[in-house]
Amino acid sequence: MAYKKINRVDENQPAIVKALKKCGVHVLYTYSLPDAFDILCAFQGKQYIVEIKNDAYLPKKFYSMEKPEQRVYLEGLLTPGERQCMEDFKAKGVDYHIVYNIDSALEVFNLRRMELF
Repeated sequence: MAYKKINRVDENQPAIVKALKKCGVHVLYTYSLPDAFDILCAFQGKQYIVEIKNDAYLPKKFYSMEKPEQRVYLEGLLTPGERQCMEDFKAKGVDYHIVYNIDSALEVFNLRRMELF
């Protein structure tokens, strides 16, 4: 059964995309595609699938979790369609990144905030 994602932009998406572009990451918006991730990125010869979640809705305990625990929590926020998309790409050996703020997005590309200035 196919699921349909409500196509909306998370409030933090523009700031994340702006930071990535400032670091030289090419960004293609895909959030309007049903059940797809939010952005497809290219950087230094590689492509990256990136789903953006709004950090304004993360509980305080999230920030004290270890990275693997955070990943599990973020995966729990995916819609059924997003989850299926993630599983389909992972089955083909493609990483599916879930970010929630500028720093977590930069980390995907091994960049740091200081590289923005």
